[in-house]
Amino acid sequence: MDVKPRQPSNAPAAPKTAAANLRALPSRPQQPGWMQRLLARLSHLPHLLPSSCALCGDAGRETLCAPCRRRFFTRQHRRCVQCALPIPATGKETRCGACLKNRPAFDATIVATDYFAPSDQLVLALKFGGDLRLAPLLAELIRNAALRDPLPGSDAPLPLPTMLAAVPLGRLRLRERGFNQALEIAKPLSRLLDLPLHPHLLERVKETQAQSGLPLAARARNIRKAFAVPYDAMDHVRGRHVGIVDDVMTTGDTLNELAITLKRFGAKRVTNLVFARTLPG
Repeated sequence: MDVKPRQPSNAPAAPKTAAANLRALPSRPQQPGWMQRLLARLSHLPHLLPSSCALCGDAGRETLCAPCRRRFFTRQHRRCVQCALPIPATGKETRCGACLKNRPAFDATIVATDYFAPSDQLVLALKFGGDLRLAPLLAELIRNAALRDPLPGSDAPLPLPTMLAAVPLGRLRLRERGFNQALEIAKPLSRLLDLPLHPHLLERVKETQAQSGLPLAARARNIRKAFAVPYDAMDHVRGRHVGIVDDVMTTGDTLNELAITLKRFGAKRVTNLVFARTLPG
């Protein structure tokens, strides 16, 4: 039987990555404590915080080191401008076959990366680990994707929204988790893009099951008529280009229902600003 040698007591501990932190999580998400909230407030001042790369663990001032940034967040597929799924690099069409056949209610989607290892660990550590220091990093990577000119798959630059909102959580899930990860990403993204953030532009009026626990065919039905624009926010929507911020886009059903809701209240255009896109299959 192979036995790993014990680490000497005076040896430095290995830096924890997002994946390592995730493995140590309890089975049920916990609300962030005072230390997590303090670190989240200081996250825009990285020079004040000791840090290590969230993916590889190398020590440094940046939450994501330069080698990991180059390796995982610089190469981009040619993507459908509407849903951000990969499309053939040599094709003339800027939309995928699914969007051409059944056009979604949203007009465009901007993503920073695909949802696979190791970048998925950033989402999981934020969403279920309560590591709020990762929210500004995800916002920065979305900003970088949004400012690519043109976006992969587009022959011309896509217009940026004139205002931002986050995918709202239901009250029960918000109480259980203690924060809305989409809103935590939207706050620094608003500053980075110099766009106003309207945290209460949308509300969830129906408690729904978690989309991740449902078969793909049931997700659109689960989320239908789950959102509304509050009366006080209606004038902010009419005639505007709204950007919806989220951490992960899987089927797009939630974002599509939000776009349906916004356009019902007069929004002119809806663009999704998402960190990671789940690939089919």
